[in-house]
Amino acid sequence: MVISRIICLVIGYIFGLFQTGYIYGKAHNIDIRTCGSGNAGTTNTLRTLGWKAGAITFIGDLGKAMLAILVAWVLFHERYPEGVLVLMMYAGLGAVLGHNYPFYLKFKGGKGIACTAGFVLACFPLTAPVCLVLFVAAVAITRYVSLGSILVVISFFIQLVVFGQTGLITIPEQYRVEVYLLGAVFSLLALWKHRANIKRLLTGTENKLGGKKKEA
Repeated sequence: MVISRIICLVIGYIFGLFQTGYIYGKAHNIDIRTCGSGNAGTTNTLRTLGWKAGAITFIGDLGKAMLAILVAWVLFHERYPEGVLVLMMYAGLGAVLGHNYPFYLKFKGGKGIACTAGFVLACFPLTAPVCLVLFVAAVAITRYVSLGSILVVISFFIQLVVFGQTGLITIPEQYRVEVYLLGAVFSLLALWKHRANIKRLLTGTENKLGGKKKEA
């Protein structure tokens, strides 16, 4: 199944290359990477181009991860009925990597939260309600989108392990460790991409949703 893992990772990366925010911006004669934080993801698109652009970017980035995972399922669910979940995770991981590090944009993409949300919904929907509640509550109370995103990826991994160990999520025994490791990779990737945000949160210089940009 090693080749199948690589195939799914590549499939995901190809889907991830569809940079919704960048494409939307170029359609309006704006390079989103030269505006705001310079990030090509949902939050910067929302701040720079408005709610409509942000919503379109979020849906597009979420959807491309789900589509990549669907393709992986279609290709391999009959051949590897017990291992297809792992292959779907590799497709989702590829989508996040393609989104975060698109080769044709000099590897300067987004932070992968919308893609990760698509992965969560497609592979582990049971963990989604807590993630959503934490995100909405964090942003509503603090107006820090980055804090909500960080809480989402941490809570997802905790839920994955707890639900996996208790049987609420069915994970074949032979793939359990790999599933947990892949789940950790998703969370660590998101935390790595938010390392500057974490520093600003700790120093009180992080930008709030709807607020003026602060200087670190």
